[in-house]
Amino acid sequence: MPAEEILTATYQANRDEVNRVLLLYSGGLDTSVMLKWIQDEYGAEVVALTINLGQPGEDYEVVKGKAMQLGAVGAHVVDAREEFAREYITPAIKANATYGLGYPLFTALGRPLIAKLAVEYARQTGCDTIAHGCTGKGNDQVRIEATVATLAPELKVIAPVRGWQMGRDEEIAYARQNGIPVKSSASEGEAPYSIDDNLWGRSSEGRWIEDLATAPQDDVFDLVTRPEDAPDQPEVIELDFEAGVPVAVNGERLDLVSLLERVAEYGIRHGVGIVDHIEDRIVGLKVRDIYEVPAAAILLPAHAELEKLVGTIHQNQFKTQMDQKWGYLVYAGLWWEPLRADLDAYMDAANAQVSGRIGVKLYKGSARVVTRESPNAVYDPQLATFNSDGGGLFSQAASPGFIELWSLQSRLAWQVRNHTS
Repeated sequence: MPAEEILTATYQANRDEVNRVLLLYSGGLDTSVMLKWIQDEYGAEVVALTINLGQPGEDYEVVKGKAMQLGAVGAHVVDAREEFAREYITPAIKANATYGLGYPLFTALGRPLIAKLAVEYARQTGCDTIAHGCTGKGNDQVRIEATVATLAPELKVIAPVRGWQMGRDEEIAYARQNGIPVKSSASEGEAPYSIDDNLWGRSSEGRWIEDLATAPQDDVFDLVTRPEDAPDQPEVIELDFEAGVPVAVNGERLDLVSLLERVAEYGIRHGVGIVDHIEDRIVGLKVRDIYEVPAAAILLPAHAELEKLVGTIHQNQFKTQMDQKWGYLVYAGLWWEPLRADLDAYMDAANAQVSGRIGVKLYKGSARVVTRESPNAVYDPQLATFNSDGGGLFSQAASPGFIELWSLQSRLAWQVRNHTS
């Protein structure tokens, strides 16, 4: 009998409801053990689904073959990079989306797409249940299960890792007993950290990362060059945007996936995008993560700077509030919340004028905007020059009257409260 969870939600599967399972399969230890375990404990058929969101270094034919070797009745690999870039990363760029002042939401953006595709393939392959490998202490369980419950109320969900109470050593022992080919240690090539990555970034958890008194160790950086080892000469790259969407790097127009990869290459080389982050999870925990986000660390500030150039003070102040709300909804697993779609409409309107070119200087871990240009800039160099009368558009002689009226209420309040005349 499986060590089933206590059922507290309508979408959770009872044992007798599980006949054919769509398993979100990565090919790693957890999901490989799950593939065999579901067959044995539930007597169910398993269809494996692997989704490519731009994880580097994956051999998807090997992953697919491993799933079939472990008894899957079907194994599917979906290249969802273009959809991920167009439908998830692009809205995030328009919303300058981060959470907690540091996390650019790459995992949070990927999970609703993964779950949506799981629903589609579960229906196509006659599955009644979707299985995932999330634990009970992370945000991903919320993002995946909320998506399934929203898009496919007829499907059920199981989360074996959350219920089976096996630690890593027990999983390795189970794998060995059942002929599951997994690496058992870092010395054999198994990653010493819990890793998640895609086109928009990479996260690492575990080991010393959980000790707040320990500084980042070099072995965690498997994507971005350590800033100390980055080139000694800075490099400026130019990014073109059209209606808030990045379209070119150094004058070369690229499709969005290629552009994200190209910008990431620049960031990786120059040590840009390392984030040591304390994060408030929606399940109530406070955790530390190490993020490597080279593309996001360059494109997000570039977009924000261009947006600021073309917007009025009122637009810029208001949009910051909307950006924060958009980012929180995505982080909290509420991608399908109608307010998020409403905010998307606002983001599209706010970005209609966000076209132009931004120059970013990359140097030993920093990405700094150094040049700006846009045909829609709310900027007049004459008005910004102190020794100019602004060509009639702005008279400096009008300033005293403006100051008197602008400060009137504040001056009166201060005088009343301090009993001055």
